[in-house]
Amino acid sequence: MKVRDLADVRRRTLLKAAGAAAALSALPLAGRVVAAEGPRMKIGMIGSGNVGSNLGRVWAKAGHEVMFSSRDIENDKKLAAEVGSKARAGTPQQAAAFGEVLTFAVPYGALPELGKSLGSSLKGKVVIDACNPFPARDGDIANTAREKGAGVVSAELLPGARIVRAFNAVGARRMGTAHEEAGKIGMPIAGDDKQAIEIASRLIREIGYEPVLIGGLNMGKYLMPGTPLAGERSPDEIRKIAATLTP
Repeated sequence: MKVRDLADVRRRTLLKAAGAAAALSALPLAGRVVAAEGPRMKIGMIGSGNVGSNLGRVWAKAGHEVMFSSRDIENDKKLAAEVGSKARAGTPQQAAAFGEVLTFAVPYGALPELGKSLGSSLKGKVVIDACNPFPARDGDIANTAREKGAGVVSAELLPGARIVRAFNAVGARRMGTAHEEAGKIGMPIAGDDKQAIEIASRLIREIGYEPVLIGGLNMGKYLMPGTPLAGERSPDEIRKIAATLTP
């Protein structure tokens, strides 16, 4: 074989190997957070406990910019340092101003005050509502939310926000590991704003869950512990259960 022909063969072999590697790298491998499907977003985490820290961590791994916030900014600074360059810390007011999307992961009893203190920062923002009402912890507002539905009441407490209720029926630790079985675990969600639902669904899918819309915010009453949709389920199981529920 001529030297030139041999060089051509080697070049074609290298190109095929590179193409194969590129194809493999594009696949969502088990155990890896899928890279953001669309434009990178700024996500303000209102609450950085078990739920907020796990969600913020995996969204940062997907390539989004995250700001953690809570009553303990020193803890938020430590958390941001652990997560890396895509994370930072701030006050709830700073996180609300920073985020294109906000995730509320606080005790339900904190929502009335946050709605007042964050005020205009919430207007027009997509808000992922991961808060659950527990009367023993949250008082009367939790009773109201359980009677009227947490989605409806959250919208009243956070005026101007485009709310999507999600992350209400699975354990906090699982939220940081769902990407290990991408697409197998369903995430029931509820909302009234089509664009907000699309944005929230993309973010949910990027960290391993398959979002399943069960209806408008009036169906948010089923997205909390103790309801038929509580617990870890497949997307098909969620759809079957949701079909039996009434608004």
